[in-house]
Amino acid sequence: MADHWFIRPLIVCFLMMMMMSSQVRASDWTNIITPESAISKGAVCLDGSPPAYYFRNGSGDGVDNWLIYMEGGGWCISNKGCLERTKIYTGTSTLKPKRMYFTDILSEDQTINPDFYNWNRVFVAYCDSSSYLGDVESNTYPNRRGSRIFDSVMEDLLAKGMKNAKNAILSGGSAGGLGTILRCDGFRSLIPKASRVKCISDAGFFIHAKNLHGTQKRERFFADMIAYHVYV
Repeated sequence: MADHWFIRPLIVCFLMMMMMSSQVRASDWTNIITPESAISKGAVCLDGSPPAYYFRNGSGDGVDNWLIYMEGGGWCISNKGCLERTKIYTGTSTLKPKRMYFTDILSEDQTINPDFYNWNRVFVAYCDSSSYLGDVESNTYPNRRGSRIFDSVMEDLLAKGMKNAKNAILSGGSAGGLGTILRCDGFRSLIPKASRVKCISDAGFFIHAKNLHGTQKRERFFADMIAYHVYV
């Protein structure tokens, strides 16, 4: 019996601490955003849903600085492959989480992210499976509009204050990292008054070297991806 009386207060204390911790962290979550004019401009995911992103305002001396991270998630190179992706999170915004907790390079915890914690931080959701490159005008399904998704999100961010950015970084991982490389110059042109604009590609550089294993396979794959999403 004595053991029960000892354990019960500990359990209650633990539950109270968890509740208090949840209440503190709740304010750190950010809601999903869909650009209002995206669909009318043809900026849609593979399944026709609008693009989406998550945004946290900057503060203090970071209020005029911007960090954009583009999500990755592989590619599709055929109707069959892209149709399969319309049913998972890499092809539709309807399956993206309604709220996101920013971590790592997007964290607002200064001890974790001392360089960018108070910048304007953006996470762009990936749903086109083309590294934000596709721009097929035809009404074929699934849609191939990655380039328009990028343009639509950037237009929304410019209206939110990015046009006045002093420092800006475009970044991304894997397929988003490849998109970062290919979109870097265009991103720079959107904010000509910025003092510094940098691009960071995380695992997005796919080396083309004669003696590297799988080189020909990768070459064919990316050629097929461009042909399907861009040159149809």
